[in-house]
Amino acid sequence: MQHDVPPAAPGMVIGLLGGSFDPAHDGHVHITREALRRFGLTHVWWLVSPLKPNPPAPLEARIARARALMDHPRVTVTGIEAQLGTRYTAETIRALRRRYRGVTFVWLMGADNLTQFDKWQDWRWIMETVPVGVLARPG
Repeated sequence: MQHDVPPAAPGMVIGLLGGSFDPAHDGHVHITREALRRFGLTHVWWLVSPLKPNPPAPLEARIARARALMDHPRVTVTGIEAQLGTRYTAETIRALRRRYRGVTFVWLMGADNLTQFDKWQDWRWIMETVPVGVLARPG
């Protein structure tokens, strides 16, 4: 499967929601819709990660399920991390900033992930480099 490289232009503000999406669920949809509404984002990209320990369902299956669940004209479900060859969020953000000059990226996450954010590789760099939008999931 060719992993989509989403289009973007300078001046756009794109929210990034990363994860294994195994499976994609209503919490992801909720966070995405709230982020679009609250943060003035042009688009949101779901970054379906190919490189997780204990391999989840195949990447193509996770992307297909996520696309079926999140049907919105301003949301793109992508496996771009497979093409970029990145494993960690900071690596992905660095690669995207090089590829898409002039685009502002906003890292999105559920509040449940915030409790362990200080364990992420280069988490301080992430916080200093891109806006981070933290949203509560339902329940």
